[in-house]
Amino acid sequence: MTRNMYLVDDILAEDIKQEPIRAGFGRGLAAAAARDERVVGACADLTDSTHMGEFAKAFPERFVEIGIAEQNLVTVGSGLAAQGKIPFVSSYAAFAPGRCWEQIRTTICLNDQPVKIVGSHAGVSVGPDGATHQMLEDVAIMRVLPNMVVIAPGDSVEAEKATFAMAMDKRPNYVRLAREKTPIITTQGTPFEIGKAYIYRTGADVSLITTGTMTYHALVAAAALSKDGIMAEVVHVPTIKPLDKETILESVRKTKHVVTAEEGQMAGGLGGTIAELLGDEFPVPIRRIGMKDRFGESGEPNELLIHFGLDANHIRLAAHELLGKK
Repeated sequence: MTRNMYLVDDILAEDIKQEPIRAGFGRGLAAAAARDERVVGACADLTDSTHMGEFAKAFPERFVEIGIAEQNLVTVGSGLAAQGKIPFVSSYAAFAPGRCWEQIRTTICLNDQPVKIVGSHAGVSVGPDGATHQMLEDVAIMRVLPNMVVIAPGDSVEAEKATFAMAMDKRPNYVRLAREKTPIITTQGTPFEIGKAYIYRTGADVSLITTGTMTYHALVAAAALSKDGIMAEVVHVPTIKPLDKETILESVRKTKHVVTAEEGQMAGGLGGTIAELLGDEFPVPIRRIGMKDRFGESGEPNELLIHFGLDANHIRLAAHELLGKK
């Protein structure tokens, strides 16, 4: 086993630095706007929560507060894009894309307008807000849209890079952001490119294919599995669509066993995406970690991850089950 040189020094440290992924989005948007005057922003009355406030303060003439009207938010975004702007529109993921999917489909994707949709507070780790605000279906409903790019950064550092890259991408984009602080696992030198997956830890026995907040848990699980005599390869997939088939298949052809992990519905999410790919290209045994066709609950974030089987230990157990080891 070798660890990717671009990760932080000690993933397993109890005092590993943490920050909300959405904070990285805020920094990335401000940096993108400073680089390109075409970058504009609009929000649905959640400027501080989505971390669009930094941009709004720096570029007030390029920011529009739409109010609680998500259907209007994305439609205005499409109109701005049609006029040559690069619009970022933000809300909670439960509302955008949740409430305005039809407008995204018709005004953005059908017209292939480069609107950047920012869905914050995704996943069960939203915590006490409960099932209404724990958006779990966003990856599934967004990846089926023609022309749409779907991104789920693994930490705040990667979110900053992803936001900057989105501003330069000519397609419609959706980025999924978590609410709570999560471990920072990458560095400023860690590569990010839309459409690329990355090997964060090499191994020969099983591929742990993960996205978003779950990549940290997969790295912790891989370290535990190594003590069990199982060498797990961790494949981080920050871009779910378009999928980096080459990197994923190269890993799976080596290990011939797959565990996927995500903080959302595995039907239609990353788990469904990988199952489709392997079914077409290289069928192997697979176990999927994610929400199993149910809604979330109110609770503390870490408590919910354990309750729904989305933590490192459940990833470890899935690998054992897959390989037939105890």
